Amino acid sequence: MRRSLAVVVLCTLALAGAASAGNGGLAPVEPHSPNAARINDSYFWVAIFTGVIFLVVQGSLLWFAIRYRRRRRARSDDGAQIHGNTNIEIAWTLAPVLIVVAIGSFIFYKLPGIQDVPAASAQGRRVDVAVKGYRFYWQFRYPNGVLAVDRLRAPAGRPVRLAITAPRFDVIHSWWVPALGGKFDAIPGQVNVTWFNANAPGSYRGQCAEFCGVQHAAMKGRVEVMAPGAFDEWLDEQERAQEAGTSRLGEETFVGACGKCHGLAGEGDIGPRLQGNALLDDPAAVEQVVRQGQGKMPPVGKDWSERQMKALTAYLKEEVLGGS
Repeated sequence: MRRSLAVVVLCTLALAGAASAGNGGLAPVEPHSPNAARINDSYFWVAIFTGVIFLVVQGSLLWFAIRYRRRRRARSDDGAQIHGNTNIEIAWTLAPVLIVVAIGSFIFYKLPGIQDVPAASAQGRRVDVAVKGYRFYWQFRYPNGVLAVDRLRAPAGRPVRLAITAPRFDVIHSWWVPALGGKFDAIPGQVNVTWFNANAPGSYRGQCAEFCGVQHAAMKGRVEVMAPGAFDEWLDEQERAQEAGTSRLGEETFVGACGKCHGLAGEGDIGPRLQGNALLDDPAAVEQVVRQGQGKMPPVGKDWSERQMKALTAYLKEEVLGGS
C-alpha cells in the first residue's frame, strides 16, 4: 500500500510540474507554420491512441490486482485456473494491428506536407537561407550575402527554405523552433533541408536540441517574422550596410560567438576576461585565435568571411577594449 501511495504521489507531482508549463507541458506549442501544424496533428493523433491504451492497460491491471488478490489464501496455494478465451485472444491480436495501421496511415498522409519544401514559385517568392551551427551560436546567410547571428529574420506569408549544416571542424547541433517546425540536425559536412511559412509577424524562440558542449544551454536562436515589405527593406538595407562596414554585424558576432563564453561586455565567464587585453588591439592576433582556436576554445570563426572578421575586430577594439 505504501509503495502504491508513493507512486500516486510521484505521478501527481510530475503532472503538477507539467501543468505549470505554458500550455500544460503535455502538448506542442501553438503552430505558426503549415508544417508545424501537421506535426501537431500527428502528435495529437498518436496521443489519442496511446492515452486510451494507457487507461485500458492500467485500469485492467488495477482491476485484476484487486479482483484476484490473495486475501487469506496461503502463499503456497495456487490461484484460480482460468482457461484461454479464443475471442479475447483474437481481439488482442487484431487490435494492435488496426491501431498501428490507423497511426501509420495518418502519419504518412501528413508527412509530405511536413518535409516537402514548397517550390520557389509557390505562394510568392521563396527565401532561401543557409543555416550553420557553431559552438555555440547560429549563423544565417541570405542569398544576397547578408549575414546574421542567432536571429533569423523572415517574411510572413512566404515559404522560407533552410539548408542546415555545421562546419567540418565543429560538432553536431540541432535546429529547432517548435512553432515553425520540427528538429533538424546540423551535421558537419552534411546539409539537411527544411522549411517554414510563418502565418503572422512575431518572434519565435528556438534552441539547439542536440547537446553540443559546455555552453549548449546558451545556444538559443530566434526567428523574427516581419511583414514582407519590411523584410525586403531590411534585407536591402543590411546588404548596403554590411558592404560599407556600417552594420551591427560586429556586435551580433561578438554577442553570439564570443559573449556566451567571455561575457557580454568581455568581463569574463567560462572564458577569460577580454576587457583590457591588448590582444584586442591587434586584428591579426584576434583573427588567428578566432580562426584556429586556443586552449579549450574551439575555432569559432575558422570559415568566416573577411567582412565578418573585420566587423568583429573593429567592434572588439572600439567597444570592448575601448570601454574597459
